[in-house]
Amino acid sequence: MSEYILEVKNLNKTYSGIQVLHDVAFGLRRGETHALVGENGAGKSTLIKIIAGVVDPDGGSEIYWDGALVPRMTAHRSMELGLSVIYQDISMFPNLSIAENICKGLFHDPFVQFKKIRATARKALDTMGVELDLGQRLGEISVGKQQLVAIARAITFDAKVIVMDEPTAALSSTEVRMLYRIIETLKARGVSIVYISHKLEEIFTVADRITVLRDGHKVATDEAKSFTSESLINMMVGRELRFVPMRNELGTSEEVLFEVKGLRNAPMVNDVSFRVYRNEVLGVTGLVGAGRSEMAQTIFGLMDREAGELYIHGDKVTIKDTNDAIRKGICYLPEDRRTQGLFMDQSMIWNITAVTLLKQRGPQHLLSGKKELETCGRYIDAVSIRPNLPKIHARNLSGGNAQKVLFSRWMNADPKVLIVDEPTAGVDVGAKAEIHKILRSMAASGVAVILISSDLSEVFAVSDRILVMREGRIVDEVAAGEATQEGILERGLGG
Repeated sequence: MSEYILEVKNLNKTYSGIQVLHDVAFGLRRGETHALVGENGAGKSTLIKIIAGVVDPDGGSEIYWDGALVPRMTAHRSMELGLSVIYQDISMFPNLSIAENICKGLFHDPFVQFKKIRATARKALDTMGVELDLGQRLGEISVGKQQLVAIARAITFDAKVIVMDEPTAALSSTEVRMLYRIIETLKARGVSIVYISHKLEEIFTVADRITVLRDGHKVATDEAKSFTSESLINMMVGRELRFVPMRNELGTSEEVLFEVKGLRNAPMVNDVSFRVYRNEVLGVTGLVGAGRSEMAQTIFGLMDREAGELYIHGDKVTIKDTNDAIRKGICYLPEDRRTQGLFMDQSMIWNITAVTLLKQRGPQHLLSGKKELETCGRYIDAVSIRPNLPKIHARNLSGGNAQKVLFSRWMNADPKVLIVDEPTAGVDVGAKAEIHKILRSMAASGVAVILISSDLSEVFAVSDRILVMREGRIVDEVAAGEATQEGILERGLGG
């Protein structure tokens, strides 16, 4: 019996002449949780897609299952062997029930009774210690609970290896603790887990071993206890990286760039008023459901505004819809970049220039492919998007690079107001620092920047002032240098 249930050797992958994986070796033991870490673009997603059979590696690459060489791994073959991937962007059936999603494809009898489906689904959830309404439609439950349904599906199909890609991105703290318990239960049953996360505290909580990738190369594999947070970050980015607060170096200003008065979209947004001054980043935080995203979407014209006034440079503006918002200089980077922000099946060129096509016209006032390519190339260099492949589809980009593409779109739109909602969710530490630098740079250039984030360390590091929201209202305003995590949480909870 092989030491590894899954092993890859000499793994190489090239896209359009650019090599993204270089002789990578990786081994997964039975019943272990093996964390795979690295910056966005390090090659983690490509590695997972190859072992899942979704992407073919270059010639000479080898994949072994239980010690036996798999001549050609396909998606069907990987499922037959017992590998299940739970992607960050869950691919299931929102119109089917929870029970049907858990058992979809398990029974081939067209007359199978729903009672049997429910019993099978219930058994999987009981194994996990999770209680859900089996008859409820998947689309009616939170993304966090959908993640748990995906794990139950893997258990139902008797998966021997489960890949979890950013599994806690949409989970509450209670659901995260539940996930940890589920992982221990799975390991006790001999299931092996590949765990991908940018949250280092999670890595050290769940991982038995850690493999670090950087620029498509394997940098290290060792027991988790052999690493520290500092050493892990240094290996990931290839340099020492310090999380330094990026304060306003241009000084305070009394010039109001953007003002909101009495904004209402009940019950999510109730009488919200605030100002954004020149050179500052205004942070907005609060618990999930506090109305932060709804406030942003109401300003941007995605949601109907019942009342309230908006002013840019002192002039009142009326926003009818999102196109109107963009024309008047208000841009919004949404929380869910893949379903609300990016055109997933379109190129990086398309995504960056989508809202500024008039700027991409040639001498005959026709759309110029050359200008589009030049625009895309300028932002690839400006914000360090990797790989440098303008025609690559958005769905093939890592989380951090996908986010940089969205930033590039709005930077190219010459915004007067930029609202960013959870801009570094699912983004590695290196890309996070780069995004923070972009926000500060835009604020310094005269853009009114509003940062919405649940990550208090991020809010403290980048913001000049912080607004705390609860139940659709602003309940506190504090200078970032005077704020404490305890105080912010207390106000957010209603203290």
